[in-house]
Amino acid sequence: MTNSQRTVLPDSVRTNGATHNPWWDDAVVYQIYPRSFQDSNGDGMGDLRGIERRLPYLASLGVDVLWLSPVYKSPQCDNGYDIADYEKIDPRFGTMADMDRLLAAAHHYGLRVIMDLVVNHTSDEHPWFQASRDKNDPHADWYWWRPARPGHTPGSPGAEPNRWGGSFGGSAWTYDPRRGEYYLHTFSKKQPDLNWENPQVRQAVYRMMNWWMDRGIDGFRMDVITLISKFVDRNGRLPGEAGSLIKDLPAGEEGYSSPWPFSMDGPRLDEYLKEMRKAVFSGRDGYMTVGEGQGISPARNAAITDPNNHELDMLFLFDHVDCDQDGAKWNIEPLRLTRLKKALDGEQKAVGGKGWASLYFDNHDQPRSVSRWGDDRSPAARTRSAKALALLMHMHRGTPYIYQGEELGMTNAHFTRLDQYRDIESINAFHQRVEVAHVQSAASMMRSLAKVGRDNSRTPMQWDDSTYAGFEEADAVDDGGKAPWISVNPNKDEINAEAELHDPDSVFNFYRRLIALRHTDPVVSAGDFHLLDPSDEHVYDFTRTLGQSQIITVVNVSGSPARIPTQASDLLRRADTRDRDTRLLISTDTQERLRHGIRTGVLDPWMAFSLETRLPKEA
Repeated sequence: MTNSQRTVLPDSVRTNGATHNPWWDDAVVYQIYPRSFQDSNGDGMGDLRGIERRLPYLASLGVDVLWLSPVYKSPQCDNGYDIADYEKIDPRFGTMADMDRLLAAAHHYGLRVIMDLVVNHTSDEHPWFQASRDKNDPHADWYWWRPARPGHTPGSPGAEPNRWGGSFGGSAWTYDPRRGEYYLHTFSKKQPDLNWENPQVRQAVYRMMNWWMDRGIDGFRMDVITLISKFVDRNGRLPGEAGSLIKDLPAGEEGYSSPWPFSMDGPRLDEYLKEMRKAVFSGRDGYMTVGEGQGISPARNAAITDPNNHELDMLFLFDHVDCDQDGAKWNIEPLRLTRLKKALDGEQKAVGGKGWASLYFDNHDQPRSVSRWGDDRSPAARTRSAKALALLMHMHRGTPYIYQGEELGMTNAHFTRLDQYRDIESINAFHQRVEVAHVQSAASMMRSLAKVGRDNSRTPMQWDDSTYAGFEEADAVDDGGKAPWISVNPNKDEINAEAELHDPDSVFNFYRRLIALRHTDPVVSAGDFHLLDPSDEHVYDFTRTLGQSQIITVVNVSGSPARIPTQASDLLRRADTRDRDTRLLISTDTQERLRHGIRTGVLDPWMAFSLETRLPKEA
């Protein structure tokens, strides 16, 4: 679809509260995980030239923005989220010349490019960190360094400054013999946290961001950006440190306390985001910023994304993707639809006046939604449930994010052995929970990994049904190249882009229709959201309203027949009496099956649809 075919919203129609409306008010973002997208040179790793090769595919899908997970120079402890040089491309992905070529080619196709920005922490191999290991260096205070707990021998058990545990297992503190102190890492020990209390750190980050913006990128997705402000007392001590005025939390089941309540949405977060906005984006047009919002409530999201506050354009919230967890990521429960409704409804209501929502189920940190909440046990069920979940999410108000392969209905990896995993979080969690803390059995933990482990979304993109799914050529591997860095999902024979491109009933073409609706129907991009039937555990239904136009969306989120709930049934009955004013926008089923479902009040498994109707004018 060309820009001339898109509906431009008039200023009288509000989106996020800005004047004028932002360019991204009807945009759709596509996330690329570079190492798993397309290998161009047979080394087993996806790369920038591989992405460039697939730009026609992305343009044909209809997306507007490409978000690249990190391609900076990195030891790859956490697949690039441990950056050793922000202004160099990692050789695994190519060169800076390749990056410049990709930017130019993407812009030629009308695709904007945003890069992942990881500035809560760096790699321990970054020159800033290496310099900070010397107490007399100007970088000495660029990270969170602390002495051993009083009365303890440095480096001995229990000598850590407080009891915080790291997100990837073990203590959040590592002793450095060269400096004779501990440094904080809320993730891996190879990912030391930057000290944003130091203004020199912030200015260095802003200079780097401006360097990339000047190079031609269109914005940033900011990794764990809501962790950059830590809670410290008036003496600069973190909770639980000796002499701190802030008490730490009790130790959890693995023997450590959680740093998250004292790291998420800290007291200076708004200050830092406003400062960043002014230092990097003031005077620039056409950019986009989205932050990963750990610990951010819907109300705080509304404040941070309110354009009058000059912070971020969007945030990723976690309430809805955490609604099937019982206190911890690895304690998974069957989805209760009412919990998902409550979470998404809260996110939508909060930005009903000002601010904006990010719409997503899948990304590089989440499992495949079709395996998590859909049904991937048969091709038919997978296709239907993938479409139903897509329609549910994309008909909400906000900016949709599609994770690579989601538009094909790609599934979880279904690994059965620990040695099949590559992700540091999954591997460390298994050892910590099973072998150290003994809080979960090996069999139970393997089931958890198979359900929600991050590698489920990181298997190679399935382009065709060849040996390596078109991610790379088998001949290249036979001629001395390397097999993909992680196993290809065997179901690439039935789930692949080549098979779906020309199938009008494919998941891919369903996504194309959803994207086109957002581009052309103002109700989809800007209409107010209202949840219907919040207590129904099988059907998710809601309306979107703009002026006299209303869209009614009804989704059976189950593999069994389900009755249309009361509120939706009443609206559909009234809409049916005005046939000339009602049109079917999109459906997972034929019109014949849909009419039968509406007439009988019973939806087929995974049946989903959106109807648009005209409301009667008020007297």
